[in-house]
Amino acid sequence: MKLLILKPSSLGDVIHALPVLRLIKRQRPHWQVHWWIAQSFTPLLQNDPDLAAVHPFHRRGWGTPAGLARGVQQLGQLHCERFDVVLDLQGLARSAAFSWIARAGLTIGLHQHREGAAAAYDVAVERPSPNAHAVDWCRAVLPHLGLENNDDFEWMPRHDNTLPEGCEAGQRWLALCPGARWENKRWPMESFETLTRNLLMEQGDLRVVVLGGKEDAALGARLGAVGARCVDKTGQTTLPEMVEWIRASEAMVTNDTGPMHVAAALGKPVVALFGPTDPRRTGPYQARGAVLQTSVMECVPCLSRTCTAERERDCLRSIEVEKVAAEVRQVLVNGE
Repeated sequence: MKLLILKPSSLGDVIHALPVLRLIKRQRPHWQVHWWIAQSFTPLLQNDPDLAAVHPFHRRGWGTPAGLARGVQQLGQLHCERFDVVLDLQGLARSAAFSWIARAGLTIGLHQHREGAAAAYDVAVERPSPNAHAVDWCRAVLPHLGLENNDDFEWMPRHDNTLPEGCEAGQRWLALCPGARWENKRWPMESFETLTRNLLMEQGDLRVVVLGGKEDAALGARLGAVGARCVDKTGQTTLPEMVEWIRASEAMVTNDTGPMHVAAALGKPVVALFGPTDPRRTGPYQARGAVLQTSVMECVPCLSRTCTAERERDCLRSIEVEKVAAEVRQVLVNGE
């Protein structure tokens, strides 16, 4: 059996789909599984022992003649692979088009009820329930492959024992993620700074690592200036290096963003700060720790990129620093 998984982005979405790969290989180790993924996320899957091949998608290149030619060539290569099954775990028009071009014997996709993608599928898989988590929705494709949907898998196994650069054995680290793709998903920086300052003062052996992409560099610089034991790594790590920083940390404090899902996949306690999005659908899946979100505002969760509240991001501003600190102390002491 030769199978192609279509899940190009984003980071959190790719993490959500990994249990499907793990469970396929756990139950059918002889199956060959390929993955179609955005070029920027390929380091996350390179050298994964469960994958026979990774097909990078150059998303931004299609607007140029050279990029278009490269894209057409890749489409031809996918078609020539002659997959038995295509799993479209993105469920949007572009991925559905790729699933149609791949021309597998069976195409299974998530029915997003958007962009007409389901027309390309032999089997359109509905969300198990309105508030079902994205991970559970991805895993709902497994019975259609004749596989069990169970918890017998390791989400993100360690491939070696190498610590990330700057991290030494025996050190205690807390990971912070102050960024998010939507600005209105960000807990105020003043709150992150106060939290960091207070935790470093009261826990003398604790170190803080700030994680995020290049777009988060200004936020990381602010937190890195809080104290000598606060290290800014925003925009300075590869995806695999970021994963290992999270693995080396005792816990994570984070907005609703991709590294939050990495922490959940690694089994790390997470203190997650939610505003406009719904943690039931996209929160840290089955993670220890706490999800903090106000329950007194009628607009929460609004699921909107733009905040229309009288005071911008009031849903996140109402999450008190001391409440977050108390949850962090709980996970640092008890791990839960």
